[in-house]
Amino acid sequence: MYSLVSAPVLGFDLSRLPGGSATADVLLRSLSLTESDLEVIANFRMEDWDRLTLWQDVDEAARQRQTIRDLSVEPSDAHQTLALLEQAPIGTVDGLLQCLRQDVLDWTWTSTGGSPAAQSVVAAQATSVICDAVVAAYLRDLLSVPSRRTLAAGWLSATRWLPVRPVHLGPQHDDISALLSRVRVLSPAQLARLAAAADATRRGASGWAPAVHAASWAVYVSGRVRAAAAAQLMLVRAVDDAGIPLADRAGGTWNLLSGAVQAMAARDLLAVETHGRLVDPLLAALDPPETPGGAGA
Repeated sequence: MYSLVSAPVLGFDLSRLPGGSATADVLLRSLSLTESDLEVIANFRMEDWDRLTLWQDVDEAARQRQTIRDLSVEPSDAHQTLALLEQAPIGTVDGLLQCLRQDVLDWTWTSTGGSPAAQSVVAAQATSVICDAVVAAYLRDLLSVPSRRTLAAGWLSATRWLPVRPVHLGPQHDDISALLSRVRVLSPAQLARLAAAADATRRGASGWAPAVHAASWAVYVSGRVRAAAAAQLMLVRAVDDAGIPLADRAGGTWNLLSGAVQAMAARDLLAVETHGRLVDPLLAALDPPETPGGAGA
């Protein structure tokens, strides 16, 4: 379920999980890694026996994480189920690890002479360090504090020795960055208007889903998957910084923001009406038109 192509889905889940922003940070940093970084990261890999014990804890925590598929609505507990659904992810831990190994770190896999693609020893060791960190964040609320900290320690130590590279968000980098900066500091009035716009979009959603599909397809065929995914991961952090309520994120605000970011990533490739369908509701919520007798708040 998780992939860089479907980064809006991954972001939707991360935006609703206690460790979502930390998970997004690990993935975002991993997107900028190069060959020269792998040995540095690999040097901080734990011994196999230590990892085995910790990953038993990971397996147990992963079993406790209920996904949307696991939940059933019973008349007697519909309210409780609704609360659980607000945080229940669509994807799984296994899907997240697959995305990290095969999408984010796809360049570490090579094939020679028609043999199946494989990683070098160093690449595999570095990948295990990053996997430890990403599950520590993703399962933050379900792992014990000692297990979580030990799993994350190698990655945190390694990043102190790695260069900090700027994240590039594609041809529309400046506009997307400006939007993310605005989201981080939304006012209470803007938050309220954003929730109302998301509700209106959800109720009158005809044309919205096809527009999102068109934007995602444009991102894919133009080779901007990694840049657009980085924008979605940065949006996860921006949503947290803004303090958008969990119920609003689950109820449509994430979809509104994510759709706008995806459209901006492919703005030069989309029909004007398609771009407007995804971006205009957000811009109207952030900057409402002036009304007779006074300006919008």
